[in-house]
Amino acid sequence: MDEIAIGEGRERAAFAADAAGQRAKAMVKAAWWTAAGALARTLTQPTRGEQARAFLPKTAPPVKASLRRAYLEAFEKDARDVAAGLYPPLEDGPARASTALREAADFVADAFEVDQRRRRGDGVEVREAVDNPAYPNYYRQNFHYQSGGWFTAESARRYDAQVEALFSGTASAMRRRGLSLLARRWRGQDHRNAKILDVACGSGGFLKDLKATFPRAAIAGVDLSEAYLARARQRSGLGGVKAKAEALPFADSALDAVTCVYLFHELPPRVRPQVAASLARVIKPGGVLVVVDSVQPGDTPDLARLLEAFPVYFHEPYYGSYAETDLPALFAEAGLRLIGQDRAFLTKALLLEKTAA
Repeated sequence: MDEIAIGEGRERAAFAADAAGQRAKAMVKAAWWTAAGALARTLTQPTRGEQARAFLPKTAPPVKASLRRAYLEAFEKDARDVAAGLYPPLEDGPARASTALREAADFVADAFEVDQRRRRGDGVEVREAVDNPAYPNYYRQNFHYQSGGWFTAESARRYDAQVEALFSGTASAMRRRGLSLLARRWRGQDHRNAKILDVACGSGGFLKDLKATFPRAAIAGVDLSEAYLARARQRSGLGGVKAKAEALPFADSALDAVTCVYLFHELPPRVRPQVAASLARVIKPGGVLVVVDSVQPGDTPDLARLLEAFPVYFHEPYYGSYAETDLPALFAEAGLRLIGQDRAFLTKALLLEKTAA
């Protein structure tokens, strides 16, 4: 018994050291991307555009104490999960200073082009360049006013810098609320035969986290963008399939878990039920869906102004309807039952189980 206790004590100590390292790296990263985002805003002055002047908020400004508490909580929850052994310390940024400088410089330079689209209110610039029936109209947009939409290698390379600067370094920590839910659900299980699919995998950040947490599982990504799939493969070392989320090319009940990060707020209302049904179809009975997306106004009333401003400053044509969507009801219609949830800063995660047929 003494030997077991000693072993467990060493394990806890190792995890505690990992958590301390995670906290330290997160603070450095937060400071870096907060500074990069502040520089971009100072140079471009986005609040002086015509759309910004037309913004008539209906909610109160965010409560500073609540904002700071929610912001710091994202990092603290992430470090606590590392300390609990749910997942290993995860790389959150470039390992080299030269890479960090290059990414930040590229982000700031592109911010001028992003701001010009914002001022013009032009969120569909990419449609003229990508006239292909394989891509739905709703997809052929410059979401976030980003250069190239979802279609260029430059956009795929720049995406992580953009979201980290937007959320002051919390993007990775926020999306890992979904990783936490899945790791808790599967704790103590043998993952060697588990099959996980990350739908709308984007540039592969969450795929990389899944691989580090479940190294014995079979994991793959799905995305509609060839450029983003190429980036995801490069970052994660995992395979990827080009497909629409509403028509996944997988057999019924084939997968143990499906993850989906920041997709549903970019879907039109009519498409959301189609995607929910498609995700549910490929999950085994008893398997799970992890959905990570924006919080909704009812989740964080103190921060409602930020959610109200988001679609104004960052082209998000379907965000308003997403904010009013009853997500548990949406997934219940597809046969998925809410069994867990978590939240950090401006993101929430849902864990849903597929009920037996």
